Amino acid sequence: MTGELDEIAAELCSGPLAEFVSSRAQFAARSDDRELAKQITALRKPSVAAWVVNVFARQCADQLAEALRLAADLREAQEHLDAAALTELSRQRRALTRRLAEDAARLATSQGERVTDATLESVHQTLSAAFFDPQAAAAVASGRLVRALEPGAGGIADLDGVVAGSPPSPPVVAEPPADELAERRRVRAAEAAVRDAEKARERADRVLADLVRRAQEAQARSEGLAERVAQLEADLARVRGALDAARADADAAEGERAVRVEEARVAREREDTARAALARLQG
Repeated sequence: MTGELDEIAAELCSGPLAEFVSSRAQFAARSDDRELAKQITALRKPSVAAWVVNVFARQCADQLAEALRLAADLREAQEHLDAAALTELSRQRRALTRRLAEDAARLATSQGERVTDATLESVHQTLSAAFFDPQAAAAVASGRLVRALEPGAGGIADLDGVVAGSPPSPPVVAEPPADELAERRRVRAAEAAVRDAEKARERADRVLADLVRRAQEAQARSEGLAERVAQLEADLARVRGALDAARADADAAEGERAVRVEEARVAREREDTARAALARLQG
């Protein structure tokens, strides 16, 4: 009964949205199993965003499988703490989910459903959730979503109220062949070695650049100080020349002073003699 209910739920949740209620009633009326008919009648109508994802999951299964494969690669990169691979895969994830959401919206529009910007964003968020949580991936792949999902670190704790029918099984994502998987891991290891070498070279380049800068600054300081020393030496030579000239002027002035002192002494003596002679004549 569960399998039949899930098949009916998937058909209803991806069928024309405007006909959901009438189609549900028809399925219930055609069922000979009263319990199954009751369960069909209890199926909830999906939101527009959930319906868009359901239509995409049933009609574009290959594209959805591509997204789920990328999700598996992301989880493997997370397990190996491969930062570079995570960065690249995350970029691919964002581009892919946006493209898938737009493809899903175009598919829904081609079937007569109006997809607003808000609905498109809900579709994008729902597809993104499948990358972060295996239960969300199972819900998306089931084609039986009844409401949109939101990506989060904690994942989906309970699928009740998320999908119509029984809880979906995790989608089967084909593993690459063992030799391909080993080769991918060898490539990642080689890429990691290259990144480590690049980081070591970048560190050495930074140290070398710092040393070159410091050497250039020291050379500039040395040249500046040499110029200052030359200037001070030239100033000292000029000052010494001025000192010698001043000393010569001082010596000449001292010689001249001695001569003038002697002349003054002789003049005073002559004055004293003249005054004495005049005093005698007057006395």
